[in-house]
Amino acid sequence: MTSNGRRRVVVTGYGAITDLGDDAPSLWEGLKAGRSGVGPITAFPLNDQWLTQIAGEVHGWDPAKRIPAGDHKRMDRFSLLGLYAALEAAEHCGIDFQAGDPYRRGVVFGSGIGGIITIEMGHLKLLNKGPQRLSPFNVPKLMSNAGAGNISLALGLKGVNSSPATACASGGHAIAEGLCMIQRGNADVMVCGGGEAAVSTLCIGSFSAMKALSTRNDDPTRASRPFDRDRDGFVLAEGAAALILEEESHARARGAEIYAEVHGFGITGDAHHIAAPDPVGTGARVAMEHALADAGLSTTDIDYINAHGTSTPLGDAAEVAAVKELFGDHAKSLAMSSTKSMTGHALGAAGGIESVAVINALREGVLPPTINLDDPDEGFDLDFVANEAQERPIRYALNNSFGFGGHNVSLVFGRYES
Repeated sequence: MTSNGRRRVVVTGYGAITDLGDDAPSLWEGLKAGRSGVGPITAFPLNDQWLTQIAGEVHGWDPAKRIPAGDHKRMDRFSLLGLYAALEAAEHCGIDFQAGDPYRRGVVFGSGIGGIITIEMGHLKLLNKGPQRLSPFNVPKLMSNAGAGNISLALGLKGVNSSPATACASGGHAIAEGLCMIQRGNADVMVCGGGEAAVSTLCIGSFSAMKALSTRNDDPTRASRPFDRDRDGFVLAEGAAALILEEESHARARGAEIYAEVHGFGITGDAHHIAAPDPVGTGARVAMEHALADAGLSTTDIDYINAHGTSTPLGDAAEVAAVKELFGDHAKSLAMSSTKSMTGHALGAAGGIESVAVINALREGVLPPTINLDDPDEGFDLDFVANEAQERPIRYALNNSFGFGGHNVSLVFGRYES
């Protein structure tokens, strides 16, 4: 129990699949090395009409490694990615999900967009061949809660089953909700995170129409450049990540290895614009402030922030303003990096992917860099871990996720101390 009587929540497993590799170790090794997973789009044919021709795609991945081949046709790619990451996390934590009370175990798994590839392909078939040729699998594939549903089915989870759809904050919200379920005593084990597979014609075209995407097509690995003066938009990516959250005494009773502790969260809404952040970052600042209060920590306790840091002019500026306003003089002492500089932006999966990065940073005392940061923008005078990883012991870290619609969530992770 914590000092306020809440049950302690720890991380006992995690999994990830990203453009840096098909498991969590590949993600972490790629981040430490400062390697970019961004490259030319291969998911669909391109011509000169496409202003953006780069993305962070998952390559060389065989879902049959963990998911029976017969199940592939009934899932959209975002569900396959999410289930794949969740099964890695389940293997990592060592829980026998076939034993014990399934109603004390649940899943909260988000997606910002859901089965957009299924929607696109289904619409093309409707136009070209008529309604009688549509697949009966379309609805259970395209619904944004299909990731959570398929994880529940695969692991026999009969407790809480939920799926936030809060754009780029979805994965972060999922972890916050799972934390609450365990703290309140509604569950002992929760599978939390997010999955996204939105490298599609409609998404690339639509984000491009908003002028939100980088057009640095001739140099893909340098296109995502958070906090840099020459940033010109984010790089869309796909992927998934899952954490196994577990009540501390439950984990210790089974002799589990504990990788980190989740101490608290803060959630706010900007109420400013449907697709642009509050320019001074008020909502982001208050989310971080609430997260610290929820964790019982002060600003000086935080050693590292994994920034939302998407590489957009407005978003990066708002987050830097929020950090400087909240942390004051301590802002110059902490480190803040954006791993999206390497993975690109996986939308609803980002909060989970970046939580895996934070957990490993806490464990190893290594901070992943912000690559491509050659010339920080005016007033961006913080330690952004520019271009090379730093060896630096950290005790507490924040993970920020902010989404279209004004959604803000900040999570507090810490090294586990019994």
